[in-house]
Amino acid sequence: MNKDDIRRRVKARKTMLDQSDKASAAMRVFSILEQTAAFMLADRILMYHSLPDELSTHDFIRRWAGRKHFYLPRVNGVNLDILPYDESRLSLGSFHIEEPTGNDTTNIDEIELIVVPGVAYDRNGNRVGRGKGYYDRLLAGSSATKIGVGYDFQLIEDGIETDPHDVRMDVVITESHHIVIRSKKTGAGMIRRTPGEG
Repeated sequence: MNKDDIRRRVKARKTMLDQSDKASAAMRVFSILEQTAAFMLADRILMYHSLPDELSTHDFIRRWAGRKHFYLPRVNGVNLDILPYDESRLSLGSFHIEEPTGNDTTNIDEIELIVVPGVAYDRNGNRVGRGKGYYDRLLAGSSATKIGVGYDFQLIEDGIETDPHDVRMDVVITESHHIVIRSKKTGAGMIRRTPGEG
């Protein structure tokens, strides 16, 4: 499916969500994430600080911040810098996203797990972003496990048209689906599971 069509469809669907829907979905998605080996084994994790139209990460980050080393992205020109998460050091940055302040940037090679926001995903791990390429540029240089998270309706069953620069997810998690596309341990692909299956 065409990326612009997907963006329009998902945007329209998001307007139908109320606060209860959003909170319930975030709780289910991050409950699944917490149980993955990738999350349990990782210490240095790059999160995203969610916008109102994204699956909320705020409660999840606060809950785990004392036990994991979380990092957040900060826009720097056409790229993203990575800085440690500190709730007291967030300020409104590019695109009205709260971003970390300071100069203590971290190299992407030090990150073990990246929780990636997206407009949509498919079952092959393909992702649609907002169209500016920030995450594709960042992810291209990382060997970390990449987990895309979203609402059920952000999983596009028809598949997504891809471009050469697109970076696939290793795992996609929605409220009802936990899809493992590539296992970092074995390098094998196309293992798919939803909760309750095996």
